[in-house]
This record gives sequence, structure tokens and C-alpha cells, in this order.
Amino acid sequence: MIGLPALTEATWPAASVRRVGPWAIREGQGGGQRVSAAGAAAGWRDADIPQAEAAMAALGQEPLFVIWPEDASLDAALAARGYRINDPVVAYAAPCAALADPAPPFLTTFPHWPPLGIAAALWAEAGTGPARLAVMDRATGPKCAILGRAGDRAAGVAFVAFHGELAMLHALEVAPQMRRQGVAHNILRAAAGWAQDQGAQTLALLVTEANAGARALYASLSMHVVGQYHYRKR
Repeated sequence: MIGLPALTEATWPAASVRRVGPWAIREGQGGGQRVSAAGAAAGWRDADIPQAEAAMAALGQEPLFVIWPEDASLDAALAARGYRINDPVVAYAAPCAALADPAPPFLTTFPHWPPLGIAAALWAEAGTGPARLAVMDRATGPKCAILGRAGDRAAGVAFVAFHGELAMLHALEVAPQMRRQGVAHNILRAAAGWAQDQGAQTLALLVTEANAGARALYASLSMHVVGQYHYRKR
């Protein structure tokens, strides 16, 4: 059983998380929805929603809530207040041992930390800028960047972080002109191998529900859906 909320929190952490009434209020500092969305604790009431909205506004953030499968009541309450569903996300996972075998071809992937300049440049070209690199820096467990190469050129990059017996891959990007050359495939296998070396049993990742191409790749590697969530945005 994969505890996705805890795994995502540990491997892609917010700048701060504080309790305000029944809410976990995350300060994202520009690091994206995952580190900026408020979450509900048990015992919340509809009348408590403005409290969360005010706490997010105080941080200069737009009201945004993360909705896990157990949050059906909150989902309905936010919908009634005019919040729309935003970016449904699917989680995939597979055993590290299965993903890591066979290993990627020699010199096609390079696990390293901190990120090389070329890795940061690839992320920047894909819109993963300094605020998201700061999220990676905040992860406190074992972590690495994986640079993927094709045809003697830097072609892709991803971030992997470790938590317990689980590892999670984030920010997988492949340069548009280097796609369909097996770069993402090699990065995933390298990530699984690195995670296995750290003692992880399972590699997980998150992808938007609408990203059919990436989901097809993960399914082709025998990764399976292990969870889902979405956001509600006003």
C-alpha cells in the first residue's frame, strides 16, 4: 500500500506547512500546485472553508485545495461554492527491481546531485524554473537528478527522491527535438536502479490524467495505477 499524500509531501515538499483550524496550509513560493494546495483534516465543516481561503490569501496564493479519494465531502462542498476541478492526477508505480532490469545503455543516463547546469537548463526550457528547483533542494532524504542523453547530446532530465522504502520521480522532461528516442524510457530505468541502490522497493510517479502519451509509456513498462487525486480551484 502506497501512502501517496505522505510520499508526495516528503519528496516534493512545500516551503512551509502550518495547521490553521482543520486545514493544512501549504506555502508554495511559486513551486506549483502540489506545494500550494490546502488539505483538509478530519472534522472540517463547510463553515471552515473561508478560514482556509483567508490563510491562503495571506500568503499571496489563490484558493486551491487538493482532493484525495477520501475527500468526497470536501469535493462536493467546494463544487457548490463554484470551485472547478483542475488537473486530475494519476499515480503509477512498479517494483524497482522490475523497472531497473535491463539497465539503460551505457552513458545514456547520469544520476547526480546537485543538478548540473545542463540539467537545470533542460528544466528551465520546459518551464521548471528556480522555484521548482528550490522544491527539490528542500527534499531532505536521498535524492538525485538524472540526466538523459541521446546521440551524444543532453536530451532529458528528471528528479528522484527517496522516502522510507519508496521513491518518487518528479519533473520528467525530454527536449521536444529529442523525443521518441527512448530518453524517457532510459531515465525511468535509471531512476529505478538508483532508487533500488538506496533501498527502495517501489518507484512511483505522478502524471496528469490527460497526458495520454506519458501514460502509455508508463503502462508499457508495466507500471500500474495506484491512486489519483485532483485539485479544486476557484
